[in-house]
Amino acid sequence: MTHHDHRPTALAHRSSAPDRRVRIRVQGAPADSYPALPPEAERGSVRRITEVGEEVLSRPCREVTEFGTPELAALIDDMFLTMHLADGAGLAANQVGVDLRLFVYDCPDDHGTRHVGHLINPVLELPGPGQRRLIDDAEGCLSVPGATMDVARTDRAVARGLDKDGRPLVIEGTGYFARCLQHETDHLMGHTYLDRLAARQRKDALRQMTARRAEVFARRASKAADLGR
Repeated sequence: MTHHDHRPTALAHRSSAPDRRVRIRVQGAPADSYPALPPEAERGSVRRITEVGEEVLSRPCREVTEFGTPELAALIDDMFLTMHLADGAGLAANQVGVDLRLFVYDCPDDHGTRHVGHLINPVLELPGPGQRRLIDDAEGCLSVPGATMDVARTDRAVARGLDKDGRPLVIEGTGYFARCLQHETDHLMGHTYLDRLAARQRKDALRQMTARRAEVFARRASKAADLGR
């Protein structure tokens, strides 16, 4: 998922509003500070981002069964750096060609709180029909470079899963961060946001990608060069 300017969205229930005094949450927990370039990205190596049409993006990913391994930690580090260089707000493992149920994120919500972390084997919980509030807002994807389309998503989401050491995590999102949790979980089910669009909208998104792809790749390369990567 890509970073972009987005409109603040009202929440369905006042009681669900986040504590606006908290400005950073790392792995769902409040934090005093966190570097602009996360330490995971500092350790990582750049990986190629897969693009829509590649088979790994169109099938469900496998559950992670081995935790606490150097390979898993390195994959998360690489995903953080790859996401950062592509100006991403979230990145799923199959977007770097790895068939595992894992995503990373560095994403703001509508109240200015920055959410940073990773989640493995996520299970998404969305509000029921009576409490659900769908928001149409612009959405982009690092695997559909250059395209942005409005997609309807619920304004709240809870994702339950594990961290890289197998410890349980519960990540709650509202507004734009809720959109990010839904977008990345979709990836792990073998779907991109294009699958949520009508045929005409999908064609429009692919036209945007064709027109802007080279510009996006040049921007990614420039940012990598600035970081010496």
